[in-house]
Amino acid sequence: MINSKLLQTVRGFIADNFLFRAENEALGDDQSLLDSGIVDSTGVLEIIAFLEQTYEISIADSEIVPENLDSVGRIADYVERKRAA
Repeated sequence: MINSKLLQTVRGFIADNFLFRAENEALGDDQSLLDSGIVDSTGVLEIIAFLEQTYEISIADSEIVPENLDSVGRIADYVERKRAA
């Protein structure tokens, strides 16, 4: 079970930086940020910088893949795995 505070923090960052307020209401945990056009490659770099600073983790280039960073749920799950390691 993913930490709800972590989901909320990640969703808040994405909403504040990439969405209009109305779109935030519909952002699901599993919605693809890339396929939906919410985030582009530059946005992914902004998310990475936010995660590294906020959660004091280091994200390797090899970990910058959709499986880790393409939705709010995947990002939260990835951060939990990194923090547990």
